[in-house]
Amino acid sequence: MNKTQLFTRSLLSSAILLSSFQASAADDHYLLTSDSLFTGLINDTSFMKDTGFEVGMWAAAGITGNTNGGSNDPAFGNSPIGFNDRVNEVLFNQLNFYVERAVTKGDSWDVGMRMDFMYGTDARFTQASGWDDSWWVNQDGGYYNIAMPQLYMEVYAPLGNGVTAKLGHFYTTIGYEVVTAPDNFFYSHAYTMLYGEPFTHTGVLLDYDLDDNWSVNGGAVMGWDNMTSNAGAWSFLGGTSWTSNDQASSVTVQLISGDTSDTEASNRTMYSIVASHDFTDSFHYVFQHDFGTQIQANSVAQNGGNWFGINQYFVYDIMDKVSVGLRAEWFNDKGGAQRVNSVGANYLAASFGVNYTPLPWLKIRPELRLDWADEQVFKNNTGDSQVEFAMDMIVTF
Repeated sequence: MNKTQLFTRSLLSSAILLSSFQASAADDHYLLTSDSLFTGLINDTSFMKDTGFEVGMWAAAGITGNTNGGSNDPAFGNSPIGFNDRVNEVLFNQLNFYVERAVTKGDSWDVGMRMDFMYGTDARFTQASGWDDSWWVNQDGGYYNIAMPQLYMEVYAPLGNGVTAKLGHFYTTIGYEVVTAPDNFFYSHAYTMLYGEPFTHTGVLLDYDLDDNWSVNGGAVMGWDNMTSNAGAWSFLGGTSWTSNDQASSVTVQLISGDTSDTEASNRTMYSIVASHDFTDSFHYVFQHDFGTQIQANSVAQNGGNWFGINQYFVYDIMDKVSVGLRAEWFNDKGGAQRVNSVGANYLAASFGVNYTPLPWLKIRPELRLDWADEQVFKNNTGDSQVEFAMDMIVTF
């Protein structure tokens, strides 16, 4: 075990023990009912309530095994699956701290903000060019890093039904799965999210509620996962969403389009459609479709071509503390536009998972996943399928 692995595992263990100690000092009712171990106590103070600020923190760690040989060489690990890309090793995926002041929508102007800071193996996937990718280069165990995926100001203006403006660096509005571990059902991620969508943007985004059912958003951002690189190449980001009166159904459409280079034509355009429906209070369904196209520029790393994805999610709540889910995916990168692998391919994946929440601040997510491709893209391009078993734990402090 190298120094980085020892440090990160010790950090996670210490954080959990410290949090457990803090929680045990509170009454049993708080421990059994609160969504967090101790930050809820901070947020309940008069200062935080008076100013409208909130702090939060979570830690996520997991382990993955598969049938491709078990080596942690990148070519033989869990590739091309990202985030939980190493096998037979406990990964400290995320230690995420945030501070936020959400705007209050009403009859007066209001100003808010949010900042997220992340440490762990997921951080290297969420860094932005010219921003947190240059803060720290980890030479010892380089798959651990730091990131600041969000740092933005928010302004609410009481114009019409109310306009909210987000200015700065923030997570994308595209797609269904997200970077933040507590907000996903599965530990692993779909290819569509990993390779077909941006993670973050830098720019400005406006939101407006047309009525109780419809809302629209739109703005200008500096491309995908970028802060200063090709700063003159701006993209449009925006779309619309609809929610039924009973909140059981919703549809969101988002589009991003713009050049990836500020010196030559290199348009990259994609859209994402996410539709959800609750058949019952316990049975939930999500359908997602993405399509993207890229014009290759000589000075830009992306290939030219198209890609698309179709994802379906089925989740059933067996009881308050246990849910089961199924994710079925088809991701087409046959032309190699998104460089999932050196060989363009169709990717099919089916994941079965369980979410067990024994306490409101603790979630355990075991998962069984089958991946198949019509080319040999696994195990250093020597296999066309693999079976993965993974499990992680999320503690919300």
